[in-house]
Amino acid sequence: MAQVSLTDSIKVLAFLFLLFGGLYFAAEFLIPLSFGGIIATLILPYCRRVESKGVHRGVSAALCILILLTIIGGLVLIFAWQLSDLAKDFSQMQHHLSGLRDKIESYISNTVGISRQKQTEIIDKQQDATTNQMAGVITALMGIAVDFILVTVYTFLFVLYRSRLKKFILMLVPVEQMQRTEKVINESAKVAFQYLSGLSMMIVMLWVMYGIGFSIVGIEGAIFFAVLCGLLEIVPFVGNLTGTGFTVLMAISQGGGGSMVLGVLATYFVVQFVQSYIIEPLVVGAEVNINPLFTILVLVLGEMLWGIPGMVLAIPLLGIAKIICDNVEPLRPYAYLIGGERREKKDSGFISKMKNMFK
Repeated sequence: MAQVSLTDSIKVLAFLFLLFGGLYFAAEFLIPLSFGGIIATLILPYCRRVESKGVHRGVSAALCILILLTIIGGLVLIFAWQLSDLAKDFSQMQHHLSGLRDKIESYISNTVGISRQKQTEIIDKQQDATTNQMAGVITALMGIAVDFILVTVYTFLFVLYRSRLKKFILMLVPVEQMQRTEKVINESAKVAFQYLSGLSMMIVMLWVMYGIGFSIVGIEGAIFFAVLCGLLEIVPFVGNLTGTGFTVLMAISQGGGGSMVLGVLATYFVVQFVQSYIIEPLVVGAEVNINPLFTILVLVLGEMLWGIPGMVLAIPLLGIAKIICDNVEPLRPYAYLIGGERREKKDSGFISKMKNMFK
């Protein structure tokens, strides 16, 4: 029995090694494919709605993708507009940052003992390294443009050939399991859409709340930083802290002082409270509730395998994997291990009405 257990453990470890190795080396191929699959899941119900009007499947897919690209283009225009406004005050911001740099250098010189000349040499070396990395940044931007086109094509093809893909999966299972498998596919797709659409709606609500909070505080380019903080919420823990950190730096560079920084931090904590205890339970729901341990583990693993795109994809992919595990009897223990405590045990009438609004 011990020999059998040891053999099984070795097989599992070998499978995991091959799996993660394949994911790492096939990143350039799998990242656009994964984004295309997730976006296809998100727009699929809208494509079906258009198709029910008698529109050809290819036309409906192209129309929904065009609407999505229009929304993305609008966000890019908002970013460009806000950045152009920030650029007008760049000289003033640079003046504030220079003054702050002098204070920091004096503090380090007096407390740590590193001379200001030595600090300047270290900063200059970092600036030279950053300049040398610009060519790599340009290459990366070109790669992003190519991946964007690939994601668009994959999304269109996933929607167009969804029936063939579904039939392929059904052909892999025994005849007596086909009905059960089809039910699992339909339920998984439905809950995955609810999760992804709820996540998208939550991000829009965060834009509104961050925008109002940053505007009250007096941050220049409040809309830009609101959208940035909302988008970074896709990556739990790391994203929201990064977005708030950028906003705090902007407050300092604008010469807002401690009151503006405290205002940004207060906005962050209020929004996080509302998100955690009101928006997430109502909009995203508890169907794909993942516990913090596996949230952190999958983020670290995603970054190791696929870098920043891996961190963005980690939570949606793990959420969809948990949905499948929930609907497949032998895999339910894994869904229990990944999942967190359900927060929706007793709903008031008000909460139930609010949930119905977001369905």
